[in-house]
Amino acid sequence: MDVKDELPAVLAIDGGNSKTDLALIAEDGTLLATYRGPGSAAPDATTLAPLISELAALVGRDGSAPVARHISACLANVDLPEEEQRLSAELAGRNWSATSQVLNDTFALLRSGTQRSWGVAVVCGAGVNCVGVAPDGRTARFLALGHHTGDWGGGRWLGNEIMYSAMRAEDGRGPETVLRGQVAAYFGKETVHDVAVAAHLGTVSEEDLTMLTRVLLEAADTGDPVAVSLVERQAEEVFLMARSVLDRLDLAGTDVEVVLGGGILATRHPLLTEGVESRLKEYAPTAMPCYADVPPVAGAALLGLDHLGAGPEALARLRSCY
Repeated sequence: MDVKDELPAVLAIDGGNSKTDLALIAEDGTLLATYRGPGSAAPDATTLAPLISELAALVGRDGSAPVARHISACLANVDLPEEEQRLSAELAGRNWSATSQVLNDTFALLRSGTQRSWGVAVVCGAGVNCVGVAPDGRTARFLALGHHTGDWGGGRWLGNEIMYSAMRAEDGRGPETVLRGQVAAYFGKETVHDVAVAAHLGTVSEEDLTMLTRVLLEAADTGDPVAVSLVERQAEEVFLMARSVLDRLDLAGTDVEVVLGGGILATRHPLLTEGVESRLKEYAPTAMPCYADVPPVAGAALLGLDHLGAGPEALARLRSCY
């Protein structure tokens, strides 16, 4: 038997800012091994190498030799097609696989949440992004690089908005909001002023402020107008991204699956999800909002099996493994 045929079919990678999940998949869809390592704001072959070695060791392989027939990597912070192509070529040069494909991590969410190879996915986690694939293979996507590329929302953005509203309530520039007391209490501080000083000095990090989305959703549950308006604005932004992709790919009149994912949408907070779903239903009545029932690394693995021409039984087996 050829050595290549003895290899696992797919090395799947889902890389984010906080963690990187890897999986080895057999040709029949069986999950052979998994490994979780740290995330990276700038993923490349060098940052992935030790993680791939750890995964390979779990199945008795040397990470410097071929690990799988195909690498399917979906990575955050790889935002442009040219970045995807560059990193795919970089992985191909490491002798880990015969072929490789690198995509933005939004594609992993899309494939993990759909039963088909096409659809629309919106991720709202630390950031916000959206991608769509039409039945004929056309794609639509966003730069999603921040405010200067038209984006609004995600945990990083909301953390700053929450601080903005809480600070202005405390010093009298803005309306009163329960966020004022909840933000201070979340960080164990007397005032929002103290939190802002801690952020300035670096003892409260940007990642810490991102976690204030929990405070926001709790405040919205009380009916606080400021908190409710922020959650509703996030729902509107998620919808607007989906609507743009639906229009650009001529999918608004189809039974397209619209996958909603990422840490904030995964909370299934009623005000947020109902805000998104009601807008979608009004604009595209036949579209089907849905949520992924397997993790994004499974989406990367499904994309890898698609690339290798795997049949429906292998795809179903992989889903069942998760």
